[in-house]
Amino acid sequence: MPFITTDDGTEIYYKDWGSGQPIVFSHGWPLSADDWDTQMLFFLQHGYRVVAHDRRGHGRSAQVADGHDLDHYADDLAAVTAHLDLRDAIHVGHSTGGGEVVRYLARHGEARVAKAAIISAIPPLMVRTEANPGGLPKSVFDDLQAQLAANRSEFYRALPSGPFYGFNRPGAEPSEAIIQNWWRQGMMGGAKAHYDGIVAFSQTDFTEDLKKITVPVLVMHGDDDQIVPYEDSAPLSARLLRNGTLKTYAGFPHGMPTTQADTVNADLLAFFRS
Repeated sequence: MPFITTDDGTEIYYKDWGSGQPIVFSHGWPLSADDWDTQMLFFLQHGYRVVAHDRRGHGRSAQVADGHDLDHYADDLAAVTAHLDLRDAIHVGHSTGGGEVVRYLARHGEARVAKAAIISAIPPLMVRTEANPGGLPKSVFDDLQAQLAANRSEFYRALPSGPFYGFNRPGAEPSEAIIQNWWRQGMMGGAKAHYDGIVAFSQTDFTEDLKKITVPVLVMHGDDDQIVPYEDSAPLSARLLRNGTLKTYAGFPHGMPTTQADTVNADLLAFFRS
C-alpha cells in the first residue's frame, strides 16, 4: 500500500488513481479515505486524477499519540500533495475534512490549487463562545468524548444509525450497509486520535483562514445537518470567503456525500467545469 512519511515520522496512507486534473479528497471524523469511494469512482470516470489519504490516526495511517490538530492535519495534506507533485488541484473536504482544506489553503498557500469545495464543513467555529454565540455548547463535545471513551464501538454504531445520515428522521429508511461501513471505517482508526479529534474539530477557529483564501470555493451544506448545524457554519463561511459560493440543500443530512451522492457529485462536477 502507498504511504508517505511526514517530517515528524508519521506514516500517511493514500490512494492515487487515474490521470488528468487532480481532485484531492479530505474525509470527515472518524472515517477514512474509503468514505470517498463513490466520489472517487465518479470523477475517475470523468477524466480526473483522484487522490485521498487517511488522516493521521485514522484508517490505515499510523495510530500516533500526538499531532491530532488542524495544523498537523493541514501539514500532512501538504506533504501528500508535495510528494505527488500535484498542481492545479481541486480540494474537496467533508466535515472535519472541510476544516482541513481551509487550514491547508491558509497555511500552505494556493500555488498548487485551482478550486476547493467544502461539504457539511466545520468552519468557521463549532463551539459556542462570546464571539460565536450561535455555536454548540462545549458540553455537547465533552459528551461525545465521554461516549467514545466508555464504549467506542457502541458509539460508532449509534452515530451513523441516527443523526449522521438523518436515519432518525420520520420516514427515513436506514441503510444497514451504510451504517456498518461507517462503523468499519471508524473502528479502523485509533481511539486516541479520535478522542483528540473531537477537540480539534469543535474548538478550531477558521475565521482568519477563510479570509485569506482567494480561489473559488463552493460551500455545500444541508439545512437538516444534525452534526454541524447549518446556520452557524455554511452561510458564515461563505460570507468570510473572498470568492465563496453557498449552495444549500433542503433536508439533506450531514452525511450527504453518501446518501445524496448523485446530487452532490453532479453539483461538484458542474463547479469544477465552470
